[in-house]
Amino acid sequence: MNKKKQDKKLTKDQAEKKILTLKRDLFNIRFKKVNNQVNNPAQYNEIKKSIARLYTTIKNSK
Repeated sequence: MNKKKQDKKLTKDQAEKKILTLKRDLFNIRFKKVNNQVNNPAQYNEIKKSIARLYTTIKNSK
C-alpha cells in the first residue's frame, strides 16, 4: 500500500506520534546536511512533505 494512503488511515494519536518521529529524523538529517554526511539529500524534502501530509490528515479528521 502507498505511504500516502497509509497516512490517511491513521488515527489522530498515531499521526501525532508519527509526526514526532519524523521531526526527530528531520533534526538528525539537518545535522548531517551541515556536516556533509547526507547519503540522500532528497530525503529531507520527503520528510517535510510527510509531516505536512500528516498535519493535513489531523486537521481534516476533526
